[in-house]
Amino acid sequence: MRILVIEDEARLADFVQQGLAQAGHLADVADNGATGLEMAAATPYDVILLDLMLPGQNGLEVLRNLREFGLRTPVIIVSALSGTEHVIKGLDAGAVDYLRKPFAFEELLARLRIWQRTALAFPEAPVLRLADLELDLLHRRVTRAGQVLSLTNREFALLELLLRSPNRVVTKTRIAEKVWEVDFDMGSNVIEVHLSQLRRKVDRAFPHLPPLVETVVGHGYRLHDPAAAR
Repeated sequence: MRILVIEDEARLADFVQQGLAQAGHLADVADNGATGLEMAAATPYDVILLDLMLPGQNGLEVLRNLREFGLRTPVIIVSALSGTEHVIKGLDAGAVDYLRKPFAFEELLARLRIWQRTALAFPEAPVLRLADLELDLLHRRVTRAGQVLSLTNREFALLELLLRSPNRVVTKTRIAEKVWEVDFDMGSNVIEVHLSQLRRKVDRAFPHLPPLVETVVGHGYRLHDPAAAR
């Protein structure tokens, strides 16, 4: 697995990084929340190990921002804050697990193995398709007519949502709930802006191919397979 460790205690971060490498994982380290967010947005990690007591943004703020940015990477909190109230807050904020410091490294590896088994036992559809458009969930790769598209994490999440309802209208309210996952100002034009950017990459970059992204005025958006109308 590729793992991001967001931990400001250098000695512990180095210890975890080396231990993960010896166990066969690839691990990157960020020593503050802002850097961790940037790295998580730029790289499709399998798991994020997140400390709570970080300089600048604390761990809960980082976790909320991850979800606000549309990043659904599983997060395991690793923290010295061991009270039940901290565990509950962390899990309610979107973490999938909570490991208290100090911890045995073998326990951390065991918890990571749980997520590996879960991913293998209950995989989502590995590839979503519509016409010549393909979205690979496992490798977070999108292609149209065999050409790789460069999408932001938000655009990827938006396209995934539309591909899960092919030829059906997805309302703006549903997009806000599923892609932004936070309180959202329905009066803003953020969704329209992201749809325009997605349409530019999926459709306008291929003028010789039929457009797939449609705006259904007054209702929402959909991905339409031209062959479905034949």
